[in-house]
Amino acid sequence: MNFFERITGSDMTKEMKAFEERAKLLPAEYQAAWKEIINNLWIHGDFTGRNLMPFIESSLELLEVTAADGQSIEEVLGDDIKGFCSALVGDEGAKTYRDKWRDQLNNNVARKLGGLK
Repeated sequence: MNFFERITGSDMTKEMKAFEERAKLLPAEYQAAWKEIINNLWIHGDFTGRNLMPFIESSLELLEVTAADGQSIEEVLGDDIKGFCSALVGDEGAKTYRDKWRDQLNNNVARKLGGLK
């Protein structure tokens, strides 16, 4: 990956397109779960989302292997895909980027207000 690809994110775009092509080969219920996994994972990303690429790839590999084994999506992920994604990226109650930004803003405001005394 060169500097230009890293700055523009085109490397991630290529990788996501490749993931989407692989996901199209999955059964319909797996494709629906894949879309839900992607939507639930993005909220745990950093500014670029680059930190999520290993989790996205691992999730897709899990779906591919279990689909090949003939398991149902409920056997693999259960009923709580959002909980699966939270567990995948970290502990239960993992902070989303909104939580991180909120904490940063609160800390900055508290520091500024503390300086006014």
